[in-house]
Amino acid sequence: MTGKIEVYGDSISGNCYKIQLVCAQLGIEHVWHELDLMQGATRSDEFRAMNPNGKVPLLKLADGRFLPESNAIIYYLADGSELFTGDRYARANILSWMFFEQYSHEPYIATARFIVRYLGKPPAELANLESKRPGGYKALKVMNNHLAKNDFFANDSYSIADIALYAYTHVAEEGEFDLGKYANIRAWLKRVEAQPGYIPMQT
Repeated sequence: MTGKIEVYGDSISGNCYKIQLVCAQLGIEHVWHELDLMQGATRSDEFRAMNPNGKVPLLKLADGRFLPESNAIIYYLADGSELFTGDRYARANILSWMFFEQYSHEPYIATARFIVRYLGKPPAELANLESKRPGGYKALKVMNNHLAKNDFFANDSYSIADIALYAYTHVAEEGEFDLGKYANIRAWLKRVEAQPGYIPMQT
């Protein structure tokens, strides 16, 4: 990868943190543009010209092209590195856990955290918050069971699958999910945090 990339994001967003962690662990130089989501920074005409969906993170390549969606971005950044390696099946296995994160994990755990952390848990959102519990705990159970026999999520090695799932799992309690009964997840969180180049989320 040549040339310096730019990333638009909000540092307390788990999806944006994924990019920060991959860049730190792979030594990828980049320019970070901090945006305040609650002040409507992604709804401006200027930002929507870059990403019509009006969301972060957003990657700007050195050649001026843009790439949205957190897991697509970390795949792009990690492709060919030790964080995304192996044969055809192994790489697909990594992607399968990243799809799990976006479909079966993030909509519940990240959304609950958004309601509590960003919105301040307003009364009007309490029913919505509680509706996220079953799906979130189901995802945590799947993860905990998998980690009973595996140190990491894909192919017995640390990869962007772990980064994708770590981002919101390690702050799940900010969405009022109790990780107390998920010993395998808690042990895995420590293994992720012991990886070379690890940086904590800026909270």
